[in-house]
Amino acid sequence: MTRVMVVEDDENLRLALVTQLRAAGYVVDEAGDIATADRLLRGTHHDCVVLDRMLPDGDAIEYVHMRRQLGWRAPVLFLTARDALADRVAGFEHGGDDYLVKPFVMAELTERVANLCHRSAFDRPSVLHHEDLVMDCARREVRRAGVLLTLTNKEYAVLEYLLTRAGLPVQRADLIEHCWDAQADPMSNVVDVVVKRLRRKLKEPELIHAVRGLGYRLGTR
Repeated sequence: MTRVMVVEDDENLRLALVTQLRAAGYVVDEAGDIATADRLLRGTHHDCVVLDRMLPDGDAIEYVHMRRQLGWRAPVLFLTARDALADRVAGFEHGGDDYLVKPFVMAELTERVANLCHRSAFDRPSVLHHEDLVMDCARREVRRAGVLLTLTNKEYAVLEYLLTRAGLPVQRADLIEHCWDAQADPMSNVVDVVVKRLRRKLKEPELIHAVRGLGYRLGTR
């Protein structure tokens, strides 16, 4: 599942950004300052980071510059009210990949995020498969025995994660961490509900097996 981080200290704008991106099908994490963002970014892979420049604990371009020197590769879209050419140049020189001046139209932000996530996707395998199950990651298409399946965003995300670990047991907690955002309750049955729907769509022979006391495994018995 494509995962985006939104770092914005204006709560109303942050809520609007998160709502917009979740509606577009992304898993979204959020933070209001650099310290919180840093903790979340170091613990989880993100395909794109939407980052307000001026935050309560500093100018975000300094943070991005520091992380780039350590090899961090996640695409960064800076948001700022600063529209001077020198400010835009500074953003790119410090490791930004795109720069959007406030106020902006949400549709434009969504399109720019999609472009940056597409760039990030080049680091992933273009096709995943196991037995007669094939996932074309570029086209976001899944086929079993040649038949195209219609999956929701969450079903696709769970199946993708299981495919990357085919044959290995995967904990429910890992599925929640990688396929849901911080709003998900780790004690809920959301994973089991999605897996049940996936099993029904994948049909026989069964590919997703329960691992007692742990989670699930994709593969033949």
